[in-house]
Amino acid sequence: MPTEVILPKVDMDMATGQISRWFAEEGATVKKGDLLFEIETDKAAMEIDAPASGVLRDVTGKEGVDIAVGSAVAWIYAEDETYGAGAKQNGTPISPLVGEMSAKPTRGGAVPLASRPLTLPSALPGISPTRGEIGQSASGGRATPLARRLAREAGLTLSAISGTGPHGRVVKADIDAAIAKGGAKQAPAVATEAPVPASAPPVKAMSDEQVLKLFEQGSYELVPHDNMRKTIARRLVEAKTTIPHFYLTLDCELDALLALRTQLNAAAPVKKTEKGEAPVYKLSVNDMVIKAMAMALKAVPDANASWTESAMVKHKHADVGVAVSIPGGLITPIIRHADDKTLSVISNEMKDLASRARSRKLKPEEYQGGTTAVSNLGMFGIKDFAAVINPPHATILAVGAGEQRAVVRNGEIKIATVMSVTLSTDHRAVDGALGAELLVAFKKLIENPMGMLV
Repeated sequence: MPTEVILPKVDMDMATGQISRWFAEEGATVKKGDLLFEIETDKAAMEIDAPASGVLRDVTGKEGVDIAVGSAVAWIYAEDETYGAGAKQNGTPISPLVGEMSAKPTRGGAVPLASRPLTLPSALPGISPTRGEIGQSASGGRATPLARRLAREAGLTLSAISGTGPHGRVVKADIDAAIAKGGAKQAPAVATEAPVPASAPPVKAMSDEQVLKLFEQGSYELVPHDNMRKTIARRLVEAKTTIPHFYLTLDCELDALLALRTQLNAAAPVKKTEKGEAPVYKLSVNDMVIKAMAMALKAVPDANASWTESAMVKHKHADVGVAVSIPGGLITPIIRHADDKTLSVISNEMKDLASRARSRKLKPEEYQGGTTAVSNLGMFGIKDFAAVINPPHATILAVGAGEQRAVVRNGEIKIATVMSVTLSTDHRAVDGALGAELLVAFKKLIENPMGMLV
């Protein structure tokens, strides 16, 4: 039986992906493990291997088009197998379904995923590779996970929608078309069901058509969203609608930290490079902010937590994510165990992560997880701002610019370099007093930076 080639899930938040390049064409003979195609996620490019040996047929996955995770993009027939004969029974594949194909990082992109083929009885619906979900919806239509979610949110009945995807599968485009036509609504509830308490209808954003009507035709151009921008938008909406944010702001004097930074950089040993001698490290203010935040979390361990519905996750180490701006969006590489690392190690690791983030060469484990985050806009002269929490974190520190301000000491006005910081906190995990305790611990380390060296 032919082997189904699917678009694998290679990222925790991945719902769709795009094939950026096929390395084999229709009718080509491939061997198991051969490079088959490259997919582009919101954070990296990944090379996907062939899950079986044979002849590549029915290549339906087009380059540059959004494809739902788990969708079939091609089939591989054994060389002695008749093309098209007995490939399906009742519209359901009975060949081995490869749920997680091995993936090789493109130029340092990501971690290989385990390969686990599953053989499906013909009488059963196909199983999606995403969390083992059943590809047959409760309302009777075979659909992708994304299409099922969109249909459920829109109140549509999948069995009333004709699928245009591979093997008649309902895909996102079919749901969008059904919504536009206003059809395929859910059947009315059975009279014996318990009444559902009335609730306020969800607030819907303006449709594309409503937005465009506000502007004169020809006065704009449309730039389609890439996967990164879609993921950023989805996660920000999720964060602001599901996490009860609250904010704490205070000022930190930087003069002692700036003086120590100058001393440490001047004392840095040098090494020989292709461009001549260079210091082994060069500390930035942000490197010291990362270290101070990590040590503050160790000093206030109750704030080093993540919220789940069943329990509070108390972390044993401070893994600090750092927001890095990259073309088309941002990503948050993580300094693991930042509380245990020296400033020079943090500085060099951060430079390496930021460089590879901008070229989209980070591995998933280098940007997934973490226990808190730091976002610094001080280099743009921003005085203060409030950042959006990145789940599963319970806190994020927004860092503003250091600037000279007038301060009062012992009844006298003095000039000091002051930096404003704002801590955004998930109120479910970190209460007001606990957040204040964390921020005070951070301020103490910034204003007494020698504490970060011992």
